[in-house]
Amino acid sequence: MGAWLLISAVLASPIGTAQAASVGTDFDCSRLAEEDEPDSAMAWYERSLWAGHCYVFQARAVRIGSDGVRSLAMSHEIQDGIEREVARFLDGPAVAFEREGRIALLGGMAPGKASSASPEAIVGHLDGLYRLQLSGSDRIAGRHAMRLDIEPLDDQRYGHRLWLDAATALPLKQMLLDERGRVLETFQITELRSPRLYQGRVGLAPERQLERRPWRPAWLPEGFVAQPVKTGERRPGVSHRVYGDGLATLSLFVEPLENRDLLIPGIHRLGVSYAAVLHRELGGRPRQVVAMGELPPPVLRRVVESVVWSGETPTAEAAADEAEGTP
Repeated sequence: MGAWLLISAVLASPIGTAQAASVGTDFDCSRLAEEDEPDSAMAWYERSLWAGHCYVFQARAVRIGSDGVRSLAMSHEIQDGIEREVARFLDGPAVAFEREGRIALLGGMAPGKASSASPEAIVGHLDGLYRLQLSGSDRIAGRHAMRLDIEPLDDQRYGHRLWLDAATALPLKQMLLDERGRVLETFQITELRSPRLYQGRVGLAPERQLERRPWRPAWLPEGFVAQPVKTGERRPGVSHRVYGDGLATLSLFVEPLENRDLLIPGIHRLGVSYAAVLHRELGGRPRQVVAMGELPPPVLRRVVESVVWSGETPTAEAAADEAEGTP
């Protein structure tokens, strides 16, 4: 998520912004050209999220992590209000990411739904979990940039440093910081090619009903709420749910142990992410529970240990997935 978060923070994580609540089913990107320059850290952050949706651009970037340095080519296009993003690694293993769709808003404000929230609710949600402050300016990729520090207010999530293009508010650089303030990953645009504001409306995703699951985590970090998961994003037999706090995301997987490629219980490092794996008896059968995200390992471990079988009747789709995991 680290690399993808920088340019498409909204699509990569389940956050919306204050303006989203009042625009109905779409957002007029031309409004960004009419607005005054942001006057606070939160206003800059909100502007950057919309910029990631409303600007058409191509870029070159580098990612520096525990696995070394890798370069990428990235593009963001908009056609008929639908966004399409592509990120392609230029060295090392040939890996490409592609994303197409509408803007997903912060969910979980209403029970059982993933829906847009009021301006006060979204801003207050982040304010209660992170401290945002402007920390001067810098020059990144030949462009004037504003530095934004995002500091967690507890030890249950990581911090960020963002450098936002002063002209467009597009993110130019990001650092992910662990609970001790150490840099886990740096992602930086090295060339931003002629960003152009889309003169039209981009679509917002409609409210979606969250699928019911026969299990649930009895504990989550403060501020994490359930997000919708596309059916095609999970393997047959795997029950999957995603939670987010507006900046960080957590994926939780539950599946039967039989006839599976099992993971060794414990903590596994996956780049800048961690995965906590536990084999447990749930719902009368042994299951593998995995929590994965860019969060401190003790947090992920506590989440998997808290999962309980609630006895709720799952949807027909979820029941079918569960059946596929039965030998």
